[in-house]
Amino acid sequence: MRRPGGDLPREVAVLSAVAFAVAVGFGIVAPAIPVFAREFGVGRTAAGAVISVFALLRFVSAFGGGRLVDRFGERAVLATGLGIVSVSSLLAGLAQTYWQLLVLRGAGGVGSAMFTVAAYSLLLRVAAADQRGRAAGVFQAGFLIGGIAGPALGGLLTGASVRLPFFVYAGTLAVAGAIAVGALARMAPPADAAAPAAGPDGQRTSLAEALADRSYRAALLANVGTGWALFGVRSSLIPLFVVEGLRRGPEWTGVGLVLGSAAQALLLLRAGRFTDQVGRRPALVLGSSLATASMVLLALSATMPAYLVSMGLLGAGAAFLGTAPAAVVGDTVRGRGGSVVAVFQMAGDLGAIVGPLVAGWLADSASYGAAWGSVAAVLAVGLVAALTMPRDPPGGPVPDRTPPSRG
Repeated sequence: MRRPGGDLPREVAVLSAVAFAVAVGFGIVAPAIPVFAREFGVGRTAAGAVISVFALLRFVSAFGGGRLVDRFGERAVLATGLGIVSVSSLLAGLAQTYWQLLVLRGAGGVGSAMFTVAAYSLLLRVAAADQRGRAAGVFQAGFLIGGIAGPALGGLLTGASVRLPFFVYAGTLAVAGAIAVGALARMAPPADAAAPAAGPDGQRTSLAEALADRSYRAALLANVGTGWALFGVRSSLIPLFVVEGLRRGPEWTGVGLVLGSAAQALLLLRAGRFTDQVGRRPALVLGSSLATASMVLLALSATMPAYLVSMGLLGAGAAFLGTAPAAVVGDTVRGRGGSVVAVFQMAGDLGAIVGPLVAGWLADSASYGAAWGSVAAVLAVGLVAALTMPRDPPGGPVPDRTPPSRG
C-alpha cells in the first residue's frame, strides 16, 4: 500500500529511467534530422518540416492516446508507444526518400504522444496526493538529464553518419521499452483489475468535470506558458537573439542554456517537496512569477548580464512549473485519467508549436523586446490563473482521491 509522505512508489523510479532513455535518444537524433533531410535535396523549409511533423502529430494524436489509456491501461499504451517510436526511428534511418523520412517521423510523433500520456497518467496515479510533486520532479529529472547528455553525443554521431543517430535512438527506445515492460510487469497494477478505469466511488473524472475545476484550468494555462517559453521560444529564438541582438558568439547561447538547465536541475526535487509540503498554489505562483520575471527582464534590458540572469530565473521557474501543474492534474483525476492528462500534455505542445511562430514574427516585425514581452504576457496569464485558484487546505495538498495502488 502507498504510504503518504513516505518513500515514492517503485514505479516512479522505473518511469524516470524510461524518461532518461527516451530523452537521451531524442537528444542524439535531434541534430541529425535537418542534416539528413537536406541530403535528399530539399530546402530548409522542407527540412524543418521533418521536425515540425513530429510535434504536430504528437499534438493531434494526444487525445486519442488518452482514450487508449482509459480503455487499455497505462502500461500497454506506454509499451506500444515506445515500440512505435523505436521501429519508426529504425526505419527512418533506412529511409531512401524525403517523403519516407517525413512519414516515419510523423509516426514517431504518434508513438511519443502515447508514451507521454500513459507515463504521466501512471505516475500521477501511483503516487499519493502528498507525493505527486516529488514524483513529477523525479520524472522530470530523468528527462532533463537525458536531454542534456543526448545532444553532445548526437553531434559526434552525426559527424560520423547522418543515419547512425536514428539507429542509436531506436536502440535507446528499445532499452526504455524493455525497462517498462520488464520492471512494470513485475509490479502490482495501481487499481482494481476488475474496474481499472474507476475511482473509489466507481466513477472516473471526465474531461468536462476536469475543465470545470479552476485548479485544473490553472494547470493548463501554466503548461501552455511552459511549452511556449521553455520548449518553444527558448530553443528557437534565444540562439538568434544572442548572435543578432547581443552581438556575441553562439557559444554564449550554450552558456545561457546550460545555466538555465543547471538551475532547473538543482531545484527540481526541492520544487517537488515544496509542492507537496507547502502546496500546489504557492508552488505554481512561485514558478509562474520567476518565469514571467525572466522574460520581463530580457524585454527591458538587452545586455549580457540580463540575459544570463534571465536564463537562470527561467530555469528556476521551470523547476516549479514542471512539478506543481502535474500534481494539480493528479489531484483532479479519479482512476485512470488518460483524457485529462492528454489535454494537459496538449496544452504544453500547443505552446511549443505556436510560441516560436508568434515570438519570431514579433522579432521580425517589431523587436526582440516585443517578442520577450509577448512571452511574458503568456506566462503572466498562467500566474493570474494560479493566484485565483483555490487555496490548498491547511496541512498540505488536497486529500488523495484514488484507492491504494497495492495492498
